[in-house]
Amino acid sequence: MTAGTTISAARIAPDSPEIGQLLHSFVSELYPICRSITGNGLRETLRRIGERIPVQIHEVPTGTQVYDWTVPREWNIRDAWVKNSRGERVIDFQRSNLHVVNYSIPVRKTLSLRELKEHLHSLPDYPDRIPYRTSYYRETWGFCVGQRDLDGLPEDDYEAVINSSLADGHLSYGELLVPGESSEEILISAHCCHPSLCNDNLSGVAVACFLAQTLASQTCRYSYRFLFIPGTIGSITWLSRNEHVVPLIKHGLVLACVGDRGGFSYKKSRRGDAEIDRAVQHLLKHSSAPYKVREFSPYGYDERQYCSPGFNLPVGCLNRTPHGEFSEYHTSADNLDFVSADALAGTFRKCLEIFDLLERNHCYLNLNPKCEPQLGKRGLYRELGGQSDAQIREMAILWVLNLSDGQNSLLDVAERSGLRFDVIHQAAASLERHGLLTPARNQEEL
Repeated sequence: MTAGTTISAARIAPDSPEIGQLLHSFVSELYPICRSITGNGLRETLRRIGERIPVQIHEVPTGTQVYDWTVPREWNIRDAWVKNSRGERVIDFQRSNLHVVNYSIPVRKTLSLRELKEHLHSLPDYPDRIPYRTSYYRETWGFCVGQRDLDGLPEDDYEAVINSSLADGHLSYGELLVPGESSEEILISAHCCHPSLCNDNLSGVAVACFLAQTLASQTCRYSYRFLFIPGTIGSITWLSRNEHVVPLIKHGLVLACVGDRGGFSYKKSRRGDAEIDRAVQHLLKHSSAPYKVREFSPYGYDERQYCSPGFNLPVGCLNRTPHGEFSEYHTSADNLDFVSADALAGTFRKCLEIFDLLERNHCYLNLNPKCEPQLGKRGLYRELGGQSDAQIREMAILWVLNLSDGQNSLLDVAERSGLRFDVIHQAAASLERHGLLTPARNQEEL
């Protein structure tokens, strides 16, 4: 663990411009590593995360049964190329790890151009971009190349070499629990299996790492569990090994594609009306920026595993531009220029806002429930006096008093009144100070 990095990041105010630069710098550090759903690139990424937060790295052996899936063999790659008859590398893994189809089996062959093209993948609509392709569960091999470069290959004999291995090993994932006052948890999950792709999903990895640093320096009501996992098989593996933890998860966010310059997009949990769904929607609605809220679908990132019917966890997915809706998606154009420091910092702050709302969302009891209490004699009007938004604050007080029956949370009050959660929370705090409100003792699950 690099203590200096952790301390400096934790002490910087969330609204500081330095946050964005630190996040982008971490994305830049991880960018060159060739990751996959298993292997040394994934381990190296987890090790770099571990230099910043005390993440525990788990190793699950090949062949382990995880529900209907089996942990696959481990893939590692050392080098790969396509050479022409003059010995020149016309496709070179060292220039971009996207040039090799991820999980390609080892190969060493001499091929004609026609034979080679059967193993080449390109994007005719984006001739200068290298596509990202995988073959996780199908033993094959291939290269990815820009269409312009493909069109420029002459008739020749080509040597195709992929110096990789596919053998029994382990699936790796990282986990960190930041304990709070309660054993109830908020889950933050980011997939870290893609090679040199920044928005999908080094952005999510970096934001999650810095959130862990920040939350570890604070006193929190909830405990926070961070998962850095390979997509799909990672969440399935974690769930199969942690069913005893699942009942503790009260809220959750999958972070993916959170570094581009688009507005926020939130995909609801399967429940659709979970507290996390309502909290995110409330904050987005009361922000000044454009946003989209999407209904749940069983296609996407790891939220579909957390929200599978056997678990039905309250886990949503936070993006900026969702996967598949930006042309750079799964191509070499998803690079360091595509993600911005400002966007990364904005996502980091938005997550802290979401967690802050959840932390403060309590139920209260009105201690003077029979008719309205007289506010003036308690000095509550003096607290409001002279403020341009005094009428809004007064309405917030009246709404909190009326709905504080031990059953309605502050978020319930905010939604019903149409007022911002912060205003409602301030009203509740003021009423509590004046002896008119008390936290409900035995809150039902929100």
